[in-house]
Amino acid sequence: MSTFRKALVQLHIFVFLAGLTGSLGYLIKLNGLVLVFYRILITVLCLWVISLFKKNKHQYSLATQLSLLGTGMIIAMHWVCFYQSIKLANVSIALVCFSSTSLFTSLLEPFWEKGKIKGVEIVISSLSLLGIFLIFHFDTQYRLGILVGLCSSLFAAIFSIINKRFTHHIDIQTIQSYEMTGGLLFLIPFIILYAIKTKFNAIGLLPTSMDWFWLSILAIACTVWSTHLMLSALKQISAFTLNVTLNLEPVYGILLAFILFNEQKQLGVSFYAGIICIIISVVIQMRRVVKQKTV
Repeated sequence: MSTFRKALVQLHIFVFLAGLTGSLGYLIKLNGLVLVFYRILITVLCLWVISLFKKNKHQYSLATQLSLLGTGMIIAMHWVCFYQSIKLANVSIALVCFSSTSLFTSLLEPFWEKGKIKGVEIVISSLSLLGIFLIFHFDTQYRLGILVGLCSSLFAAIFSIINKRFTHHIDIQTIQSYEMTGGLLFLIPFIILYAIKTKFNAIGLLPTSMDWFWLSILAIACTVWSTHLMLSALKQISAFTLNVTLNLEPVYGILLAFILFNEQKQLGVSFYAGIICIIISVVIQMRRVVKQKTV
Protein backbone atom coordinates (compact mmCIF):
# COMPACT_ATOMS: atom_id res chain seq x y z
CA MET A 1 0.00 0.00 0.00
CA SER A 2 1.38 3.42 -0.97
CA THR A 3 2.03 6.07 1.66
CA PHE A 4 -0.77 8.19 0.19
CA ARG A 5 -3.34 5.39 0.30
CA LYS A 6 -2.26 4.49 3.82
CA ALA A 7 -2.87 8.10 4.84
CA LEU A 8 -6.40 7.94 3.41
CA VAL A 9 -7.11 4.72 5.33
CA GLN A 10 -5.79 6.31 8.53
CA LEU A 11 -7.93 9.36 7.84
CA HIS A 12 -11.17 7.39 7.51
CA ILE A 13 -10.49 5.30 10.62
CA PHE A 14 -9.87 8.57 12.48
CA VAL A 15 -13.17 9.99 11.19
CA PHE A 16 -15.07 6.88 12.28
CA LEU A 17 -13.58 7.10 15.77
CA ALA A 18 -14.40 10.81 15.85
CA GLY A 19 -17.99 9.90 15.06
CA LEU A 20 -18.13 7.88 18.28
CA THR A 21 -17.19 10.83 20.49
CA GLY A 22 -20.59 12.49 20.31
CA SER A 23 -22.47 9.42 21.50
CA LEU A 24 -19.90 8.82 24.24
CA GLY A 25 -20.26 12.45 25.33
CA TYR A 26 -24.01 11.98 25.56
CA LEU A 27 -23.59 8.87 27.72
CA ILE A 28 -21.23 10.60 30.16
CA LYS A 29 -23.30 12.50 32.72
CA LEU A 30 -20.92 15.44 33.23
CA ASN A 31 -21.01 18.95 31.81
CA GLY A 32 -18.73 19.85 28.90
CA LEU A 33 -15.92 21.38 30.96
CA VAL A 34 -15.63 18.54 33.49
CA LEU A 35 -15.98 15.88 30.79
CA VAL A 36 -13.13 17.33 28.72
CA PHE A 37 -10.94 17.70 31.82
CA TYR A 38 -11.18 13.98 32.61
CA ARG A 39 -10.81 13.04 28.93
CA ILE A 40 -7.55 14.96 28.69
CA LEU A 41 -6.36 13.80 32.13
CA ILE A 42 -6.67 10.12 31.17
CA THR A 43 -5.12 10.84 27.77
CA VAL A 44 -2.12 12.62 29.30
CA LEU A 45 -1.50 9.78 31.76
CA CYS A 46 -1.60 7.23 28.92
CA LEU A 47 0.71 9.25 26.67
CA TRP A 48 3.36 9.89 29.32
CA VAL A 49 3.31 6.23 30.38
CA ILE A 50 3.86 5.27 26.72
CA SER A 51 6.70 7.79 26.46
CA LEU A 52 8.54 6.03 29.31
CA PHE A 53 9.03 3.01 27.06
CA LYS A 54 9.95 5.00 23.97
CA LYS A 55 13.50 4.79 22.69
CA ASN A 56 15.42 7.53 20.85
CA LYS A 57 13.58 10.41 22.45
CA HIS A 58 13.93 13.72 20.59
CA GLN A 59 14.93 16.96 22.24
CA TYR A 60 13.18 20.17 21.14
CA SER A 61 13.75 23.83 21.93
CA LEU A 62 11.83 25.63 24.67
CA ALA A 63 10.02 27.68 22.01
CA THR A 64 8.80 24.51 20.29
CA GLN A 65 7.65 23.00 23.57
CA LEU A 66 5.73 26.18 24.47
CA SER A 67 4.14 26.26 21.00
CA LEU A 68 2.91 22.70 21.45
CA LEU A 69 1.57 23.44 24.93
CA GLY A 70 -0.24 26.52 23.58
CA THR A 71 -1.82 24.51 20.77
CA GLY A 72 -3.18 22.19 23.42
CA MET A 73 -5.26 25.09 24.74
CA ILE A 74 -6.99 25.27 21.34
CA ILE A 75 -7.99 21.59 21.30
CA ALA A 76 -9.25 21.93 24.88
CA MET A 77 -11.50 24.86 23.87
CA HIS A 78 -12.70 22.88 20.85
CA TRP A 79 -13.73 19.91 22.96
CA VAL A 80 -15.40 22.02 25.67
CA CYS A 81 -17.51 23.82 23.06
CA PHE A 82 -18.29 20.56 21.25
CA TYR A 83 -19.58 18.73 24.31
CA GLN A 84 -21.41 21.79 25.60
CA SER A 85 -23.14 21.97 22.22
CA ILE A 86 -24.33 18.39 22.77
CA LYS A 87 -25.73 19.35 26.17
CA LEU A 88 -27.45 22.46 24.73
CA ALA A 89 -28.83 20.71 21.63
CA ASN A 90 -28.15 17.03 20.94
CA VAL A 91 -25.51 14.71 19.45
CA SER A 92 -26.74 15.01 15.87
CA ILE A 93 -26.78 18.80 15.76
CA ALA A 94 -23.38 19.13 17.45
CA LEU A 95 -21.88 16.80 14.83
CA VAL A 96 -23.46 18.64 11.91
CA CYS A 97 -22.17 21.98 13.22
CA PHE A 98 -18.71 20.44 13.21
CA SER A 99 -19.03 20.17 9.42
CA SER A 100 -18.38 23.90 9.11
CA THR A 101 -14.75 23.19 10.09
CA SER A 102 -13.87 22.75 6.40
CA LEU A 103 -15.18 26.22 5.56
CA PHE A 104 -13.14 27.84 8.31
CA THR A 105 -10.12 25.85 7.10
CA SER A 106 -10.55 26.90 3.46
CA LEU A 107 -10.55 30.54 4.58
CA LEU A 108 -7.77 30.37 7.20
CA GLU A 109 -5.28 27.87 5.73
CA PRO A 110 -4.26 30.02 2.72
CA PHE A 111 -3.33 32.91 5.04
CA TRP A 112 -1.46 30.57 7.38
CA GLU A 113 0.42 28.86 4.55
CA LYS A 114 0.76 32.08 2.49
CA GLY A 115 -1.19 30.65 -0.41
CA LYS A 116 -4.28 31.60 -2.39
CA ILE A 117 -7.88 30.95 -1.44
CA LYS A 118 -9.23 28.27 -3.81
CA GLY A 119 -12.68 28.95 -5.19
CA VAL A 120 -13.54 25.26 -5.47
CA GLU A 121 -12.77 24.76 -1.78
CA ILE A 122 -15.07 27.66 -0.90
CA VAL A 123 -17.84 26.08 -2.98
CA ILE A 124 -17.35 22.67 -1.36
CA SER A 125 -17.29 24.19 2.11
CA SER A 126 -20.34 26.33 1.34
CA LEU A 127 -22.35 23.17 0.72
CA SER A 128 -21.61 22.18 4.30
CA LEU A 129 -22.48 25.68 5.47
CA LEU A 130 -25.79 25.46 3.59
CA GLY A 131 -26.52 22.32 5.56
CA ILE A 132 -25.83 24.22 8.78
CA PHE A 133 -28.09 27.08 7.65
CA LEU A 134 -30.98 24.72 6.96
CA ILE A 135 -30.76 23.34 10.48
CA PHE A 136 -30.20 26.73 12.09
CA HIS A 137 -33.04 28.42 10.22
CA PHE A 138 -35.74 25.87 10.87
CA ASP A 139 -34.84 24.30 14.22
CA THR A 140 -34.85 27.50 16.29
CA GLN A 141 -34.91 25.71 19.64
CA TYR A 142 -31.29 24.64 19.08
CA ARG A 143 -29.78 28.01 18.16
CA LEU A 144 -27.57 28.40 21.23
CA GLY A 145 -26.28 24.85 20.82
CA ILE A 146 -25.54 25.55 17.14
CA LEU A 147 -23.62 28.75 17.93
CA VAL A 148 -21.48 26.93 20.50
CA GLY A 149 -20.98 24.12 17.97
CA LEU A 150 -19.75 26.61 15.35
CA CYS A 151 -17.22 27.97 17.86
CA SER A 152 -16.05 24.39 18.33
CA SER A 153 -15.49 23.96 14.59
CA LEU A 154 -13.50 27.22 14.39
CA PHE A 155 -11.12 25.98 17.09
CA ALA A 156 -10.86 22.62 15.30
CA ALA A 157 -9.88 24.33 12.04
CA ILE A 158 -7.14 26.36 13.72
CA PHE A 159 -5.88 23.26 15.52
CA SER A 160 -5.55 21.18 12.33
CA ILE A 161 -3.82 23.98 10.40
CA ILE A 162 -1.21 24.45 13.14
CA ASN A 163 -0.65 20.71 13.48
CA LYS A 164 -0.06 20.36 9.74
CA ARG A 165 3.13 22.38 10.21
CA PHE A 166 4.19 20.52 13.36
CA THR A 167 4.05 17.12 11.60
CA HIS A 168 6.84 18.19 9.23
CA HIS A 169 9.54 18.38 11.90
CA ILE A 170 8.21 16.97 15.20
CA ASP A 171 7.46 13.32 15.95
CA ILE A 172 3.83 12.42 16.57
CA GLN A 173 4.32 11.13 20.12
CA THR A 174 5.83 14.45 21.19
CA ILE A 175 3.05 16.47 19.55
CA GLN A 176 0.37 14.44 21.31
CA SER A 177 2.04 14.48 24.73
CA TYR A 178 2.76 18.20 24.84
CA GLU A 179 -0.56 19.31 23.32
CA MET A 180 -2.65 17.21 25.68
CA THR A 181 -0.56 18.41 28.63
CA GLY A 182 -1.11 22.01 27.50
CA GLY A 183 -4.84 21.41 27.30
CA LEU A 184 -4.86 19.93 30.80
CA LEU A 185 -2.92 22.85 32.30
CA PHE A 186 -5.29 25.28 30.57
CA LEU A 187 -8.38 23.62 32.06
CA ILE A 188 -7.16 23.26 35.66
CA PRO A 189 -7.98 26.88 36.71
CA PHE A 190 -11.47 26.59 35.19
CA ILE A 191 -12.09 23.29 36.99
CA ILE A 192 -11.07 24.91 40.28
CA LEU A 193 -13.45 27.84 39.66
CA TYR A 194 -16.24 25.43 38.72
CA ALA A 195 -15.62 23.40 41.89
CA ILE A 196 -15.85 26.55 44.01
CA LYS A 197 -19.02 27.63 42.21
CA THR A 198 -20.69 24.26 42.85
CA LYS A 199 -19.37 24.18 46.43
CA PHE A 200 -17.33 21.07 45.61
CA ASN A 201 -20.46 19.04 44.93
CA ALA A 202 -19.24 15.52 44.12
CA ILE A 203 -22.24 14.84 41.86
CA GLY A 204 -21.10 17.41 39.30
CA LEU A 205 -17.35 16.89 39.72
CA LEU A 206 -16.73 13.17 40.09
CA PRO A 207 -17.58 10.63 37.37
CA THR A 208 -19.73 7.61 38.20
CA SER A 209 -18.38 4.10 37.60
CA MET A 210 -20.05 4.04 34.18
CA ASP A 211 -18.71 7.52 33.41
CA TRP A 212 -15.19 6.22 34.08
CA PHE A 213 -15.82 3.35 31.67
CA TRP A 214 -17.01 5.63 28.85
CA LEU A 215 -14.28 8.18 29.60
CA SER A 216 -11.64 5.46 29.27
CA ILE A 217 -12.92 4.49 25.83
CA LEU A 218 -13.14 8.16 24.86
CA ALA A 219 -9.57 8.86 25.98
CA ILE A 220 -7.79 5.72 24.77
CA ALA A 221 -9.58 4.85 21.51
CA CYS A 222 -11.03 8.21 20.47
CA THR A 223 -8.15 10.43 21.61
CA VAL A 224 -4.79 8.64 21.95
CA TRP A 225 -5.26 6.29 18.99
CA SER A 226 -7.38 8.57 16.78
CA THR A 227 -5.10 11.59 17.24
CA HIS A 228 -2.11 9.43 16.28
CA LEU A 229 -3.94 8.42 13.10
CA MET A 230 -4.88 12.03 12.33
CA LEU A 231 -1.34 13.35 12.78
CA SER A 232 0.06 10.51 10.66
CA ALA A 233 -2.41 11.32 7.88
CA LEU A 234 -1.52 15.03 8.02
CA LYS A 235 1.98 14.14 6.87
CA GLN A 236 0.46 13.33 3.45
CA ILE A 237 -2.75 15.36 3.18
CA SER A 238 -3.78 18.98 3.64
CA ALA A 239 -5.71 20.34 6.61
CA PHE A 240 -8.57 21.16 4.22
CA THR A 241 -8.83 17.56 2.99
CA LEU A 242 -8.75 16.38 6.60
CA ASN A 243 -11.60 18.64 7.63
CA VAL A 244 -13.73 18.01 4.54
CA THR A 245 -13.43 14.27 5.19
CA LEU A 246 -14.35 14.95 8.81
CA ASN A 247 -17.73 16.02 7.45
CA LEU A 248 -18.44 12.29 7.39
CA GLU A 249 -18.24 12.36 11.18
CA PRO A 250 -21.88 13.52 11.46
CA VAL A 251 -22.96 10.66 9.20
CA TYR A 252 -21.30 8.05 11.44
CA GLY A 253 -22.25 9.85 14.64
CA ILE A 254 -25.85 10.52 13.68
CA LEU A 255 -26.39 6.90 12.66
CA LEU A 256 -25.18 5.89 16.12
CA ALA A 257 -27.39 8.53 17.76
CA PHE A 258 -30.39 7.25 15.81
CA ILE A 259 -29.71 3.69 16.96
CA LEU A 260 -28.80 4.45 20.58
CA PHE A 261 -30.89 7.51 21.45
CA ASN A 262 -33.73 7.54 18.87
CA GLU A 263 -32.95 11.18 18.05
CA GLN A 264 -34.67 11.13 14.65
CA LYS A 265 -37.93 11.92 16.44
CA GLN A 266 -36.55 15.37 17.38
CA LEU A 267 -35.52 16.41 13.86
CA GLY A 268 -37.42 17.80 10.88
CA VAL A 269 -37.11 17.67 7.08
CA SER A 270 -34.69 20.61 7.05
CA PHE A 271 -32.22 18.59 9.09
CA TYR A 272 -32.09 15.81 6.50
CA ALA A 273 -31.75 18.35 3.67
CA GLY A 274 -28.70 19.71 5.46
CA ILE A 275 -27.21 16.23 5.79
CA ILE A 276 -27.57 15.70 2.01
CA CYS A 277 -25.59 18.90 1.34
CA ILE A 278 -22.82 17.72 3.63
CA ILE A 279 -22.55 14.29 1.99
CA ILE A 280 -22.36 15.88 -1.48
CA SER A 281 -19.51 18.15 -0.36
CA VAL A 282 -17.53 15.16 0.97
CA VAL A 283 -18.01 13.14 -2.22
CA ILE A 284 -16.83 16.04 -4.41
CA GLN A 285 -13.66 16.63 -2.36
CA MET A 286 -12.72 12.95 -2.18
CA ARG A 287 -13.09 12.70 -5.97
CA ARG A 288 -10.73 15.66 -6.31
CA VAL A 289 -8.18 14.11 -3.98
CA VAL A 290 -8.23 10.67 -5.60
CA LYS A 291 -8.12 12.15 -9.11
CA GLN A 292 -5.21 14.45 -8.40
CA LYS A 293 -3.43 12.01 -6.04
CA THR A 294 -1.99 15.06 -4.42
CA VAL A 295 -3.20 17.19 -1.58
